[in-house]
Amino acid sequence: MSRSELSHLDAEGKARMVDVTGKPDTDRLARVKAEVQLSARTMRLLLDKAIPKGDVLATARLAGIMAAKRTPELIPLCHPLPLRHVDLRFTLDEEHSKVLIEAEARATAPTGVEMEALIAAMVAAATIYDMCKAVQKDIRITDVRLVYKSGGKSGVFTGQ
Repeated sequence: MSRSELSHLDAEGKARMVDVTGKPDTDRLARVKAEVQLSARTMRLLLDKAIPKGDVLATARLAGIMAAKRTPELIPLCHPLPLRHVDLRFTLDEEHSKVLIEAEARATAPTGVEMEALIAAMVAAATIYDMCKAVQKDIRITDVRLVYKSGGKSGVFTGQ
């Protein structure tokens, strides 16, 4: 791939923000999943709402939403988007001591919302880590991945 084919580099190879001026606004949706692996003891405390720092999932939900809204401040060259919706859902897999996270972002814009959904999921996972680290140090955040996106020229993507 030559430099001229790389959308985030100018003719001299310098980083640049992609010009989306001519692209039409379309409805955009992205979903990202992530997993937080806890010990059985920490999972029990989470289920019993006994984590010393407070309501872990409520805090993680708010942190993820706030992070999605600040994505262009965190990711260089990322366009600020008029987010219409950000949501985080948590499923507690007690048998495997995992918190399964699904983050969703929506916008009507000329470019996608994948980065906003990714940042939402990752910050929610980091917040779960922060809330639980007093009782467990070896928490693992794993399997962060885009599972669905729609809108724009590239259409629909479905992953796992």
